[in-house]
Amino acid sequence: MFTQNDLKQFQAKGIDIKTIEQQIENFKSGFPFVKLVRPAVPGDGIVCFSETEADKLLVFYNKNAGDYEILKFVPASGAASRMFKSLFEFREECLKSKGSELLTPVDKGSNTAGQFFANIKKFAFFDDLKKVMAENGLNIKECLDQKDYVTIIDFLLEDKGLGYASLPKALLKFHRYDNGSRLALEEHLVEGADYGQNKEGRVAIHFTVSPEHADRVIEEINKVKEKYEELFEVIYELTFSIQKSSTDTIAVDSKNKPFRNDDESIVFRPGGHGALIENLNDREGEVIFIKNIDNIVPDRLKEQTYRFKRVIGGYLFELRDTIFSYLEKLEDGNISDNELKKVIAFAAEKLCISPGPDFGEMSKIEKVDFLFTKLNRPIRICGMVKNEGEPGGGPFWVKNSEGEVSLQIVESSQIDLSDASQKEIFGKSTHFNPVDLVCYLRNYKGEQFDLREYVDPETGFISIKSKDGRELKAQELPGLWNGAMADWITVFVEVPPITFNPVKTVNDLLRKEHQPA
Repeated sequence: MFTQNDLKQFQAKGIDIKTIEQQIENFKSGFPFVKLVRPAVPGDGIVCFSETEADKLLVFYNKNAGDYEILKFVPASGAASRMFKSLFEFREECLKSKGSELLTPVDKGSNTAGQFFANIKKFAFFDDLKKVMAENGLNIKECLDQKDYVTIIDFLLEDKGLGYASLPKALLKFHRYDNGSRLALEEHLVEGADYGQNKEGRVAIHFTVSPEHADRVIEEINKVKEKYEELFEVIYELTFSIQKSSTDTIAVDSKNKPFRNDDESIVFRPGGHGALIENLNDREGEVIFIKNIDNIVPDRLKEQTYRFKRVIGGYLFELRDTIFSYLEKLEDGNISDNELKKVIAFAAEKLCISPGPDFGEMSKIEKVDFLFTKLNRPIRICGMVKNEGEPGGGPFWVKNSEGEVSLQIVESSQIDLSDASQKEIFGKSTHFNPVDLVCYLRNYKGEQFDLREYVDPETGFISIKSKDGRELKAQELPGLWNGAMADWITVFVEVPPITFNPVKTVNDLLRKEHQPA
């Protein structure tokens, strides 16, 4: 199946041929659907803190955070082109309906493009757009008056103007302030300065970026880094990484044969955000906060975000201390029956670890071994928001192929919705995951876990794409906060909806949560 040139291509990408063969086998056999047992809800899989409990955890975080190596991990490589899908479509309609004439009326209230142009002055990037058009001899007000919307779109999205369609979200201006507007990545510098400081005032933030944008991202950060260091009296330690070529996945045709370019080279595609488990594994941080680049709010709304980052961080510290204490007792081997009962209760009640139906038949040493293995894993606390119509993976109790039940974040694509019982369980979900995580990546001896050992390889995803007019099948790796963390200690905590304000389309920036007061 593979030529010598293919093998050289694999070697250049750093991909083992066994990995390629497994990926092709995945195309042939498909990925199994997850088996939902029931939705995780408050009181059964989702922890809800009272104000008093949250206050105590916040204080606990503030007291102890300086003793940990904290890192804010921001997946920031996603292109912004999908944000502007409606504007691309509107431009095409304009050009088709009017030929070379660019003037087209817009109903200000009935469509997405109309909403955009009716409120264009409210966007944080408006002043930049106005300036770049002026530099090219154009007046944006005149273009609006003349309904020359295509020209405005061109200067917003194309390289002759702001080039927003080819930039990552990190480099788009999201919020307007009295003293200027901030890029999305700037808002993460501001956030990190609040809950990510250590005792020396160091703030470590890591951005994953795409190769073609790395230089630009670093350039833009260097422009503002000193300003925020002076403003917050901190020292930023900013690092960057790109998705590894070795995590790309092979594409195949309808017969599951390698999909080839005209030059006979094999087509590979990025493995999705699940590939970032490699980037995360390379970090030396002890406590890692994970949050997407577009889930940010202006300063006036950040207080609740800060509060609950500290709350879930404090809960992580509490659980970590107890877990480590029990691991030391389990390792010793002389744990008393009474202490063993406490560990079993803690694992079930606080960590939602189900021992399974055979646990009662195990000998004491088998129970000790089981508990030691289950407690000696990476830990993640996942914020969960009440589902108010936003997209996102949901929290469920899931049964694996070995009959073990655990908490998992599950995407709809992983569920067999043709199965009435599974569809019913899916429909009863009350919360979703806004990618709001805090993780602990070291064991009780202070050693780094190898995160690749805790991935469920059966939770990948196959989709249909096209290239050069030909249909191909693409494969995504288990998602970063789905299958890539499937075998972690997982705890779900309810957080307020205000902590989740993503920007998926350009008009999301018009929401009150992203506008000045």
